[in-house]
Amino acid sequence: MIGLRHILAAALILAGGWAQAQSSGLDRLSRRGELLGWEAVGRIDLGGGMCTGVLIAPDLVLTAAHCVFDRTTGRQIAPEDVTFRAGYRDGVSVAESGVLRVVPHERFDPRGADKSRTIPYDAALLQLSRTIPAMTAAPFAIYTGTATTGAVSVVSYGRGRADAPSWQRSCALLGRGQGMMAFDCDVTFGSSGAPVFMKEGNRARILSLVSSGVVEGDARRSFGMELGPVVADLKRQLRGLPSRSLSGTLNDGARRITVGGGRSGSGAKFIRPGG
Repeated sequence: MIGLRHILAAALILAGGWAQAQSSGLDRLSRRGELLGWEAVGRIDLGGGMCTGVLIAPDLVLTAAHCVFDRTTGRQIAPEDVTFRAGYRDGVSVAESGVLRVVPHERFDPRGADKSRTIPYDAALLQLSRTIPAMTAAPFAIYTGTATTGAVSVVSYGRGRADAPSWQRSCALLGRGQGMMAFDCDVTFGSSGAPVFMKEGNRARILSLVSSGVVEGDARRSFGMELGPVVADLKRQLRGLPSRSLSGTLNDGARRITVGGGRSGSGAKFIRPGG
């Protein structure tokens, strides 16, 4: 709890102060038309939990590293226990795939208690067993700008809103530094790995991923990592693994799927001060 407060303070000091932007609520993307442009964001089902992920290539999904570790044992979750459902809403996904490889950042410590050391590396790549064509779900690029404050948006799943993505059109990047970023976006358990978008020109790019957060009264603070170097590391790690064949190309369009009930979100590591 104290560690997260110190992380927030450090990030804001390095950025030069608070950004005074307020969040504007959540839009549930229930209809196919509302989902247009956001299909690359999907729900990651992990057997007993869920997280959010986003396509950065037809066969690569970016998510939080802590999502792919068992919280009890600290062991990495097996690829066969992971499913990515692109644009999932109310039992339908525009495409879905199993996972061939799970690649957490090599410097991420799933048992690390010091958030200033874990958040900067809390990212993982999922290599899908089938490619998802861009015409079905167009991957997002990584933001390359240097903004230290400003408006961002988040598309995420979460506890109480796991059956469709929620889009927060406008929240704020409060500051960045030491490999971390702080936001005031409305995310919750299950939102881990959700992409935080910032505009670069007229296009939304992935600025960060939701890693953890703190809730204090009505105020929410969430934290993510600097993505550029982290994604480069993850791709290097993936290239260093023995090659494995994809099982094919997925181009089925939206289809009905069956999802078990009663899942406990593995979600963002949220803390309520005083709790």
